[in-house]
Amino acid sequence: MKNTKELRTWLDDMKLDHPLVIAGPCSAETEEQVLKIAHELKDSDVNYFRAGIWKPRTRPGNFEGVGALGLGWLKKVKEQTGMKTCTEVANAAHVKLALENDVDLLWIGARSTVSPFIMQEIADALEGTDKIVLVKNPVNPDLALWLGGIERLYTAGIKNLGAIHRGFSTYEKSKYRNIPEWQLAIEFQNKFPDLPLICDPSHITGNREMIFDVSQTALDLNFDGLMIETHFDPDNAWSDAAQQVTPTKLKQIMEDLKIRKETETDSGYRDSLDNLRAQINVIDGQLIEMLGKRMGVADKIGELKKEKNVAVLQSRRWNEILGNMILEGESRGLSEEFVLKMFKAIHQESINHQEKIIKG
Repeated sequence: MKNTKELRTWLDDMKLDHPLVIAGPCSAETEEQVLKIAHELKDSDVNYFRAGIWKPRTRPGNFEGVGALGLGWLKKVKEQTGMKTCTEVANAAHVKLALENDVDLLWIGARSTVSPFIMQEIADALEGTDKIVLVKNPVNPDLALWLGGIERLYTAGIKNLGAIHRGFSTYEKSKYRNIPEWQLAIEFQNKFPDLPLICDPSHITGNREMIFDVSQTALDLNFDGLMIETHFDPDNAWSDAAQQVTPTKLKQIMEDLKIRKETETDSGYRDSLDNLRAQINVIDGQLIEMLGKRMGVADKIGELKKEKNVAVLQSRRWNEILGNMILEGESRGLSEEFVLKMFKAIHQESINHQEKIIKG
């Protein structure tokens, strides 16, 4: 995609004075539920009402959506509230039905984005549409796969495009349902700064109590909007209950979020500075997380040394590490003095951990 500036046209045309907001239930459960939530959201910052119609789950046997029946409910949402509607599509049949029912915005989920075959099928079905199409990142942190899916749609003549960052699956234990990997989203923005990027804090966190913080981080990183799952009775939702907020809570979140805008006096300086600082905050968090993992490995080494009655300090191994890290640091523009200080501190902390274990 060489000329991406046209991809922002649909967002720019909306002339919003706040980030784009997409909200509604994870799943459309009943007509009454859909309309009740929609009416509670109609006098808010919500621009698009979302509801999952087709909900294939990781394992069969759970609620998998009401199917095409729910498209009629979305029509009633538009008629009664004036809000535009959106839903997820995962194959050509979904696309056909959604277009026939005049759904305004379609998004493609993480499990679909991961497959070039599925993405091509959807692109062929959507060819030439003027509907807005958003592409969620694939479940694994693969930037090329994400961009490839978007490029397939662009090649099919779909110009009203955007992306949704919903985090990435990980086997490791984390406070997130899907780890955000903010650095990958930052790289995405650097490659295609004119492609609208929406954050999905509901799927990143899996926990309604964390949605505000993740939303603020996204806005600090210049995301264009938020997709937040909303239900009038979240605890009894038929899917993803823990990550949905009430309409009242959503309105409070939008009121409390700090939106940083460019002013005439600073010519964008403050926005640029806040964006860079937000990037540093993300990287610093990753550094702490990695250091914690490193000390976890050091603890295991301490347990092994205790079992085999081996001394904590292994000078030969330490000198190898230090030499390699100095060379690696130089290749990345880091001074030898800085690398020495940093790794000596890390090494001392590792020794402290191991000594604590050996001394019991």
